[in-house]
Amino acid sequence: MMLGLLLARTGVRTLVLEKHADFLRDFRGDTIHPSTLEVMHELGLLEGLLRLPHQEVPQFAAKFGDREIAVADLSHLPTHCRFIAMMPQWDFLAFLAREAARSPHFELRMSAEVTSLIERDGRIAGVRVGDDEVDAELVVGADGRHSSVRARSGLQVEEFGAPMDVLWFRLSRRAGDPDATMALFDAGRIVVLIYRGDYWQCGYVIAKGAAEEVRRSGLPALRAGIAKLLRFLADRVEELADWEQIKLLTVRVDRLRQWYRPGLLCIGDAAHAMSPVAGVGINLAIQDAVAAANILWRPLREGSLSTDDLRQVQKRREWPVRVTQRLQLMVQQRVIARVLGTGERLAPPLFLRLLARYAWLRRIPGRLIGLGIRPEHVKTIAASPERAPRGTKG
Repeated sequence: MMLGLLLARTGVRTLVLEKHADFLRDFRGDTIHPSTLEVMHELGLLEGLLRLPHQEVPQFAAKFGDREIAVADLSHLPTHCRFIAMMPQWDFLAFLAREAARSPHFELRMSAEVTSLIERDGRIAGVRVGDDEVDAELVVGADGRHSSVRARSGLQVEEFGAPMDVLWFRLSRRAGDPDATMALFDAGRIVVLIYRGDYWQCGYVIAKGAAEEVRRSGLPALRAGIAKLLRFLADRVEELADWEQIKLLTVRVDRLRQWYRPGLLCIGDAAHAMSPVAGVGINLAIQDAVAAANILWRPLREGSLSTDDLRQVQKRREWPVRVTQRLQLMVQQRVIARVLGTGERLAPPLFLRLLARYAWLRRIPGRLIGLGIRPEHVKTIAASPERAPRGTKG
């Protein structure tokens, strides 16, 4: 959606195909990081976005047993917003769609599932949506970790593995509850607790492939495990009355060896599925979109797009993705796998103990989480100043 908005602003005719009839999907990536909020500022859209309901998270904490440690401090970032905005992804996508629709060059089709790719003379020339064929100078796969475009592209994927999956659910929030977003680690258990105003968004981390075993053990056992780790929520775990309230995120970390082929480019999770560690996946996807628009808008508008242009997008974005995935894999292996693999309470790792002792060190993970590696900035222009979002230039 972001790439569609950016390209349409430059006068490139853009069609976004959305598989579903709406954007209403529970427990999608609901974090909008400072890097993305800065992009919205550069587009002149930040004020409007922040009028939507959201919560602001300026720091993160981790709790090992009874010891709480501040992990990341975003309050010193050189950005307009020094916090993560927690907002349902459907609100964010609907906002982008409304703004993109201001351009005569933008079209959005809902309930439009890509069923196959059209290939002519060795290049991807469009897609099939049901019985319809859609020709395109460039097809962009931005359809997530289960990308149908990627699956049909023939591009090779490198898998890195993950020791965990995540069960997502909601529990009500009451006056007197803490308001911090944190990860809690105890003997064999991990829970991520995200403050969402009148409710808690909870991620119960389980060993990879253990979802069926958890289901066989039954809801009472799951509720008991949650109550043991989150004692202040013990009187609310009965709100989980049905497995339909609990959504499984099957964690995968992978990366395409090559993100493109003639006429086709993959970005976001379609090019590199991220671990949920630090919740940076949606923001890396936004950064990919900004970089792709910066590089591709002119050759697309002039009809001169080449495979080398697509190569430049991967060259620009692959290094920050590699570094981020390496950091995520380190956390998975050194912290998450150790906690899930033992029945004993573990002491905080050395790097967390250093964060607890030296407050200034928290700015480092704050910058990595809030801005990421190589944050992108909007360098495209608006084709029609009178139709451009406020703050853009024609």
